[in-house]
Amino acid sequence: MFLCFMFMSKKVKMGVKAENGTLTKIVPPLEQQLSEEIDLKVKKYLRGEGANLEILQDKKLKGQLSVREELYGRSAKQAAKTEKWLMPSEGGYLEAEGIEKTWRIRQEDIAREVDISSSRNQFDITLPNLGPYTMDFTSSGRYMTFGGKKGHLAIVDMKNMNLVKEFQVRETVRDVVFLHNELFFAAAQKKYPYIYNRDGTELHCLKEHGAVSRLQFLKNHFLLASLNKSGQLHYQDVTMGEMVGNYKTGVGRTDVMKVNPFNGVVALGHSGGTVSMWKPTSSAPLLKILCHRGPVSALAFHPNGHLMATAGKEKKIKLWDLRKLDSELQNLPGHANTLDFSQKGLLARGTGSSVQVLGDFSGAQNYSRYMNHSMVKGYQIGKVLFRPYEDVLAIGHSMGWSSILIPGSGEPNFDSWVANPFETSKQRSEKEVRSLLDKLPPETIMLDPTKIGTLRPAKKKEKPTKQEREDEMEAAIESAKDMDFKRKTKGRNKPSKKVKKRQELVAKAKRPFLGQNTKEEELLARKKQKTSEEVELPVSLQRFAKKKAAT
Repeated sequence: MFLCFMFMSKKVKMGVKAENGTLTKIVPPLEQQLSEEIDLKVKKYLRGEGANLEILQDKKLKGQLSVREELYGRSAKQAAKTEKWLMPSEGGYLEAEGIEKTWRIRQEDIAREVDISSSRNQFDITLPNLGPYTMDFTSSGRYMTFGGKKGHLAIVDMKNMNLVKEFQVRETVRDVVFLHNELFFAAAQKKYPYIYNRDGTELHCLKEHGAVSRLQFLKNHFLLASLNKSGQLHYQDVTMGEMVGNYKTGVGRTDVMKVNPFNGVVALGHSGGTVSMWKPTSSAPLLKILCHRGPVSALAFHPNGHLMATAGKEKKIKLWDLRKLDSELQNLPGHANTLDFSQKGLLARGTGSSVQVLGDFSGAQNYSRYMNHSMVKGYQIGKVLFRPYEDVLAIGHSMGWSSILIPGSGEPNFDSWVANPFETSKQRSEKEVRSLLDKLPPETIMLDPTKIGTLRPAKKKEKPTKQEREDEMEAAIESAKDMDFKRKTKGRNKPSKKVKKRQELVAKAKRPFLGQNTKEEELLARKKQKTSEEVELPVSLQRFAKKKAAT
């Protein structure tokens, strides 16, 4: 009896009986809502409206198109599901209503509206006796290292605000930068740059670099780039310890240095208003741009690598498209001691005790004011830096360092294969091995890296000189004279016939060279005739002569 009941229960279907007597499937409200959301997203990925297959007469074509339409529908649905489940977060910006302006919204107003975890990213660390401070983030934004000019170095876990390590080097620190992960970082100290691990142990002293003012790390090439006080640019491979390049810039001392994330080219801003771009395999700059009339005070690159922002002492901020350097894209008034682009393209500038954030909301690379923030009067801002994957801007100043909220600055979804803020030690070691295997050689650094893997265009043949043509003709004559003849039947192997045949071969070898010489002589004669005609014209008729176009 029990078995019979079980067998019958398998045939029972859940549903509601409709008017025509058929059963309709009951869909839970949550599932229905999700399917509606996915249907809306599918429309975004569909390639226009589907083809009308009913009007087709050809059955074969109709079948092929129906398969293609089904494939397009499946791929659009898969893309919509990926967006729904793998990219759940959406970026947003501050939106003002009516006559309100976004730059009038203060940090206190934002802190009242955001959740608890976001409000924790808003703080002010005051260390007046050890500043001014500079800082750097890892590529995932999880860890931050900061250095005070009076020798204070530390690493902080920004997720839970734990101090990983803090120590005092008892000498001047000008700059700090993380290497490929949070386990190692470099500090530009009074005489030389040093490399430390996360426990504060000194690993290397790079004496070849000298007294360094700025440091940058090229993560795809594992190169540590430094700029010292005498204007020398050094590249050192941190995997092998080899010095890849050591070049004199030749334009004096500078403190402005940035790496383009797109191609790995290092840009330097100089006192003459120029920006020069360098690679480790060239002793001369790849490019020089005259950006300002006065000294360059700051520069920054957009994450896509095609947009560059520069600031000059003449109180101008200029935006440049590196694919077309005829003129600047935009010229903004104002001074900046430091510039930085966020992952979503917001531009922060710091000067004195105030920070301004500019945004391109039209998509036409037209930046306008987005947010303002004023520090305590007397604080001198040295560096601004956006934190990756967070809507946070870090500010290093003379009295410590601060963190403020900038809605819409960070990428809302992270790729765990590129940068994972929650990675374990095992994942970190695996990623380190993969990145070492994928390490790019210094030769791949160029202005346009898309040229790698393409065919080099064929070079035009250079015109040979007269001496080279004569040598080539003599070689052809000698080869014709040394040619051996086959032994033929009686009467056809006479010495006179052999001499005649050899003379014919020599004349044949000479013919192309003589023809080329005659053509050149004719061309030269025409030029001489033309010039003589121009000279022979009487003075009264020279005004009627055809004038040459100005070169």
